[in-house]
Amino acid sequence: MALGSERSTADPLRQVDSGRLQELANLDQDSGVMSQQLLYRALVSAKWLSEAIKSQQAGLALRIVDASWYLPKMKRDPKREFEEHHIPGAVFFDIDQCSDRTSPYDHMLPKASDFAEYVGKLGVGNDSHVVVYDGSDQGLFSAPRVWWMFRVFGHEAVSLLDGGLKNWKREGNALSSGKTQVAPCEFHASLDKSLVKTYEDVLDNLDSRRFQLVDARAAGRFRGVEPEPRDGIEPGHVPGSTSIPFTDFLTESGLEKTPEQIRTLFQEKKGAVWHRPSVHLEITN
Repeated sequence: MALGSERSTADPLRQVDSGRLQELANLDQDSGVMSQQLLYRALVSAKWLSEAIKSQQAGLALRIVDASWYLPKMKRDPKREFEEHHIPGAVFFDIDQCSDRTSPYDHMLPKASDFAEYVGKLGVGNDSHVVVYDGSDQGLFSAPRVWWMFRVFGHEAVSLLDGGLKNWKREGNALSSGKTQVAPCEFHASLDKSLVKTYEDVLDNLDSRRFQLVDARAAGRFRGVEPEPRDGIEPGHVPGSTSIPFTDFLTESGLEKTPEQIRTLFQEKKGAVWHRPSVHLEITN
């Protein structure tokens, strides 16, 4: 079980707006290169990333990460697909590998030292701006998990590619194949406990209701009418949780919806309160 906790803010709309599709760097209209004034946001566009790859003058330690992962029933091999085609310069992040391998549960967070060692081998340093994407049909599926992992371990300079590889290809951008060779970097990680809820926290919340639990799985899995993809997991949901499938946050083309649309989404969900601190729930994806 992976639980991601979001900090509350005085102005939740402003918080979401800061994560909406915006440029991380202003493009100089005359030279076409990125400004040194960088604002790390949750989302970057395919256009921005394309310019960032081309530009050699930004002074930016950019590291692109393919975090593709698929449910077993999808019968897709993300590593093989990565070697067939990926965004130029991207490295492959293995979600199965970068986890607590001693746990009986899938995709539990690794120790900070293990995470640091893993991403360091991918060429990620503490000065890197990491852009994460995946190759899902939805546009975003597993990439947000890796974005969250970087944030959990103290790295704020991380963004999601809006629309993922799907939109990257739709806009006619270049692709590469094969494995990407990178020089290892030193990465220091520190767990931010405010971004994680434990089993005990969720159990206590059944009575205290201190935070709002949002289940981002498919609605059928929430209702218990669709079987779980992992053996030994009972169908259904945690009492008191609200179902908002992650696909509800995306447009038909796989891009993130506007803050206004997301606000409406929360308002239309019974039991979902926009301004309350929330915890997003996935069970082994």
